[in-house]
Amino acid sequence: MTEGPLSLVFLGLSLSSSWGNGHATTYRALLKGLAARGHQVTFLEREQPWYAANRDLVRPSYCDLLFYDDLSSLQQEQSDRIAEADAVILGSYLPDGVAVGEWVLDQAQGLVGFYDIDTPITLARLDRGDREYLAPELVPRLDFYLSFTGGPLLERLAGNHGARLPVAFYCMVDEDLYRPTGDQTHWDLGYLGTYAEDRQPAVERLLIEPARRLPGKRFVVAGPQYPSTIEWPANVERIEHLPPAEHARFYSSCRFTLNVTRQEMVKAGWSPSVRLFEAAACGSAILSDPWPGLDEIFPPDEALLTVADSQSVVDALSAREGDRANRLARRARQRVLAEHTGERRAAQLEEVLKQASAANARGTQEEKRYALSS
Repeated sequence: MTEGPLSLVFLGLSLSSSWGNGHATTYRALLKGLAARGHQVTFLEREQPWYAANRDLVRPSYCDLLFYDDLSSLQQEQSDRIAEADAVILGSYLPDGVAVGEWVLDQAQGLVGFYDIDTPITLARLDRGDREYLAPELVPRLDFYLSFTGGPLLERLAGNHGARLPVAFYCMVDEDLYRPTGDQTHWDLGYLGTYAEDRQPAVERLLIEPARRLPGKRFVVAGPQYPSTIEWPANVERIEHLPPAEHARFYSSCRFTLNVTRQEMVKAGWSPSVRLFEAAACGSAILSDPWPGLDEIFPPDEALLTVADSQSVVDALSAREGDRANRLARRARQRVLAEHTGERRAAQLEEVLKQASAANARGTQEEKRYALSS
């Protein structure tokens, strides 16, 4: 791979709409970071009615955003673009992902990698034979594997699934958009996240029950798809959907922000959500459920507080140590700006592409030597 600007093509769940997913804001930060470093970026998005009806980004300044209707139209309209790209990166939860992946691997002349924003869930699906967006036979054919999750799971990707270059590639934020706004504190504890069945028990334990115990405190839950059967206490405000343009004000208005992790991510560890980094970048102190690897990203009691049960949340919200919350928030923001921004990830991706290109060159040389000796 040559030095200088690269032509990069992403195929992912969504860039145009953040409705019901955390992928969009993650892609936006990364693609903006790549453009700032001089690369030419294209994002190809499958047209979906639920995203089309809830678009909050139509014409990004940092990339070409193009839509396609189905696999056939993708093949007809984007064949040359895929073939000519320096690297094509497939994303998790991509509609018809296996078929798209097979076609891209056959068509592309440059590198092909996978960006897994859901790694523990992906591997659980592969283990039970689910081929919704990735198949076991595709993994060894990829030049690199960008994993939302770090830690021991990377060894599992390489050893059990044949991933050739698995790399911890955590979520990130756009530091220009996610920053303290100066808004006055409006809620004592806020949570931003789409409803997930496996995550809801933790929301019940760490927000709803504390709200019942602290009727004088104010709480908020923002995000779509929550069942109407949930009984929200009177002091819990509900916001059905919060577009990214309003995220910074939301986090800045929360004295504490709750981070809750899906069960597969808790089991795997080393799986920080994009919401965790966004809240920290906006200067909100964080209460997080505990999981392996969290202390390597945000040291407990130094950059956030871990809360395993309702009483831990009640204690944190009842404490009169206002300076402590401010200190935690400052420390968390410092770590995010130093390690977890879109431009920082863009630089990391450049290094991954160099490693993958070098590995391919070594493989080609070995193949030539084998052919000559045969």
